[in-house]
Amino acid sequence: MEIATSHENTDFDGLASMLGAVKLYPKAIAVLPQRLNRNLQDFLALYWDELPFVRREDMPRGRIKLLIVVDTQSIPSLKGLTADTEVRIIDHHPLERELEPTMSFHSEDVGSTTSLLVEQIGQSQLSVSPVEATLLLLGIYEDTGSLSYPGTKALDARCAAWLLEQGANLEVVNEFLHRPLSEGQQQLYRSLVEAVEFHEFAGHTVVVAAVRAPNFLEEISTLAHKLRDLYEPSALFVIVGLEASVQLVARSNSDAIDVAEIARGFGGGGHSKAAAALIRDGAVEHIRQRLLQLLAQEVRPSTTVADLMSHGAYTLSPDTLVRDAAEVMRRYGHEGFPVVAESGKVLGMLTRREIDKALQYEREDAPIGSYMRKGEIVVAPSDSVERLQDVMIQHGVGQVAVVENGEIVGIVTRTDLIELWAHARGPSPGSDLSERVREGLPESLLDRVLKASQLAREMGYSLYLVGGFVRDLLLGKAHLDLDIVVEGDAIALARGLSEVAGGRVHSHSRFGTASLIFDDKDESVPSIDFTTARREFYEYSTALPQVERSSIKQDLYRRDFTINTMAISLDEDTFGGLLDFYGGERDLRQGLIRVLHNLSFIEDPIRMLRAVRLEQRLGFRLEEMTEDLISDALEWLDRVGGERIWQELDAVFQEDEPANPLRRLAELGVLKQISPLLRWDTWLEDRVGGYAAAATHWYSRPSGSQSMPDSRRLTLAMTYLALVGIRAGQEGIQSLAERLRLPKDETRFLLDAQLLNSLLPPLAEQGLPRSSLYRLLSPHPDPVIFVWWLSSEDDLVRERLELYHTELSSVTPLIDGDELRKMGLPPGPRYAEILGALRDARLDGRVATLDDEKAEVQRLIAETGGKGRGA
Repeated sequence: MEIATSHENTDFDGLASMLGAVKLYPKAIAVLPQRLNRNLQDFLALYWDELPFVRREDMPRGRIKLLIVVDTQSIPSLKGLTADTEVRIIDHHPLERELEPTMSFHSEDVGSTTSLLVEQIGQSQLSVSPVEATLLLLGIYEDTGSLSYPGTKALDARCAAWLLEQGANLEVVNEFLHRPLSEGQQQLYRSLVEAVEFHEFAGHTVVVAAVRAPNFLEEISTLAHKLRDLYEPSALFVIVGLEASVQLVARSNSDAIDVAEIARGFGGGGHSKAAAALIRDGAVEHIRQRLLQLLAQEVRPSTTVADLMSHGAYTLSPDTLVRDAAEVMRRYGHEGFPVVAESGKVLGMLTRREIDKALQYEREDAPIGSYMRKGEIVVAPSDSVERLQDVMIQHGVGQVAVVENGEIVGIVTRTDLIELWAHARGPSPGSDLSERVREGLPESLLDRVLKASQLAREMGYSLYLVGGFVRDLLLGKAHLDLDIVVEGDAIALARGLSEVAGGRVHSHSRFGTASLIFDDKDESVPSIDFTTARREFYEYSTALPQVERSSIKQDLYRRDFTINTMAISLDEDTFGGLLDFYGGERDLRQGLIRVLHNLSFIEDPIRMLRAVRLEQRLGFRLEEMTEDLISDALEWLDRVGGERIWQELDAVFQEDEPANPLRRLAELGVLKQISPLLRWDTWLEDRVGGYAAAATHWYSRPSGSQSMPDSRRLTLAMTYLALVGIRAGQEGIQSLAERLRLPKDETRFLLDAQLLNSLLPPLAEQGLPRSSLYRLLSPHPDPVIFVWWLSSEDDLVRERLELYHTELSSVTPLIDGDELRKMGLPPGPRYAEILGALRDARLDGRVATLDDEKAEVQRLIAETGGKGRGA
């Protein structure tokens, strides 16, 4: 026998979930709990015949092979249960019990258990009647507040929409969700309203109402819902003294208050958002006092100001002039600054609105003390988000100073709250990365990171892994280039770490950076880079940034793209915790490259090339607005120095498949903006795409010429420019070299490559002697000849270029200058002529042995009337 059931005093979610269970398990019998609230009783009285429920007393006898428990994790006492009964628990709350070997648990983070089952019903293409659809919708609407409670998820809305399509009746739903109270409920409700008390716990408002009602026999949960809707507290506790017991009903709207944990203190239970307890012994007042004690012990802010704030804050004196304050706002981009007396006391907050007003009335020379929002507008790091919201609303500001022990330690803004709400849509799947960090680092490197963390703690600093390591860790890719941001003095930390972990420190005091360089021969990572948390601002577009100390949040904001703005805490208490202020993980999941603000490409146009490089390397796509911003900012590339552009272009050629970013840069107009000569077409794509194989073929062949350059990727970059330059002419090459500020050697390389145009006719001549081929090509370095070979589409030309590379370039006469002297020829310019003629003779097959060469020398001497003697 298979049975589906739910908890006692079940609600519409429990009842609807039982219906959903028997739809999915057609052999199961839906057995009602013994106690139902009045709304459910009334609904079943009207629609009993169209629903598959069985009362507990009518349940068939026999052994229960499968028990399906919905909307609860408590196993009811039923006849027929045995130790071998398989139990399947389906609940939308997290697991709160130990599972025995015969138990299984299914849950998702949704607003109602009914939604879990409706999703499966829809996927299985099972039919539901209009009455069944109405009951299922009642289950979803009751537990999600008609899709308005914070715990509601998109799945709940999709399931509700599907049920409406199946004929769910909203009039019936509204009727049973908003049933009028009975006379007894109305009397008790008035008593509870009169008894309501408001308490504050960790910044959360909690409503407690405790009364005696010995003659009350109806359910109380409906009254708790009405009180919650009336007062909208973080949590509500209703205590009602009945004839022989006391009933506690609790509801929570906050993750910080787990009412199930509180109810367990009275022998009850439930879920974090809804719980109850039936207390057999105890007076109402004693239970109320005990409840307040438990709340004081258990309630802690789920999110505090410390979790949101930016450490450090720029402050202003009340004597600061309006014009100076306006310049500070322009420089930092903040919307407000705390105004602080010499003693350190916060006097008020100056916002952009006050500055704009003062400037409007031409009060540039007035002190800001006359315009600021006056008052000690502050919160503490331990304050709750609710407390922060109250301060912002009370003073009408979007920035609040964070004060601890009488000193400003940071600032928290309206934007921080908005980001908190955005991230509250769901827990980050990578929020705890401690194990992945430990597994992803070599043992020796992890040991140094942990020592850095310990040292930072001793120095009072916070430490964070940032950048590509974090991004690639979330992508499951190896990345051992470690960048660590220090909320403190990065140089001092690096020096301290070198004393306990070894290594040499190379620092740059202007930017607050230090590299700890290891000399271990077996060290897989040669260095760790430490950076003082800083913010950057640009005096003008394309300028190098000005730098000053800041917080980790502001440090991350200066980075190029959201997927590079994530950080992993290395602090002992939060080791492995992911910081994601700017939606980097979301964009990582969606495969998007997104800038942080609209001026990003104007501040640093080089980011256009980096964006494309990342897009193509990761297989992502540019976010739509980001792509538009590139198009709008193309002309700003004209202001970027050639060295920086060439450095970034060279990085493009270091990608595994450089053809992809080059093609994309051409599509976006970036290459053309850098120089009209830079282009991308199928001819170039074929050659750049086939470069690796071509270079391997070319330099693996026996040759007496120079071997392959040490940096093959640099050769690829120069090869691309040379291929472009072949079409451009000398003037074009000079222009391109000037734009990219190429060194003289690279410019000479490009000019040599361009000479192919004049050499093509003789190279393609039929019957060209080998000696003539040698004389054509010998003035040019081997990399240039490789470019010619790669660019040519003439098979004969390619054959001759390769012949020169593999054979002819290494041909030399057996006779040298010493031998000529022994033959009686005086040293002089004729040596070169004769040796050149000998090489030609050997190339053309006229000489083969040393004797042949000696005879040829004698012939050449005789022809020119020179003297010599035979060997």
